[in-house]
Amino acid sequence: MRRVTLPVLVLAIMGLTTQSALATSGAHFFSATSSVNDSGALVVAWDEAGVGQQQVNYTLSTQASATYACINGGGNHPKASNKQTFNGPLNTPSTPFLPENGRVQGSLSVGPLSGGSFACPSGQTLVLARVTYSSITLHDDTNNVTANPADVCRSFSSLFPC
Repeated sequence: MRRVTLPVLVLAIMGLTTQSALATSGAHFFSATSSVNDSGALVVAWDEAGVGQQQVNYTLSTQASATYACINGGGNHPKASNKQTFNGPLNTPSTPFLPENGRVQGSLSVGPLSGGSFACPSGQTLVLARVTYSSITLHDDTNNVTANPADVCRSFSSLFPC
């Protein structure tokens, strides 16, 4: 009796393990969209299915550009040299999400790039005039699946159109 029980038990455990592995092997994005919120941050929202029931980790990365400008009290940009554009990569740390019924619907945000020490002369206000995000990558670190939402730009001043 013992000789039969052990192989049956091993097969049963293997069957459960295979089902768990198959539950995450079909991970795929239904959608991934990009936008820029009112503070200039990139926001990527997505819907991914086939991820199983365990925690899923995501990373968001992008190439970013942020233009800061000095605006006077009349709402004008008085001098072309009174602006500065910063460029560089941005990314989030790996961030966990819990699936519901094998599906994750979530969002992550990153940015904008800092204006650093750029400052305006007296009587002018420093504003974020325009941001651009390109080469956007949302990566499901757990299942090794990637989505590439569209590049996005937002102007916060008619003086700096996209």
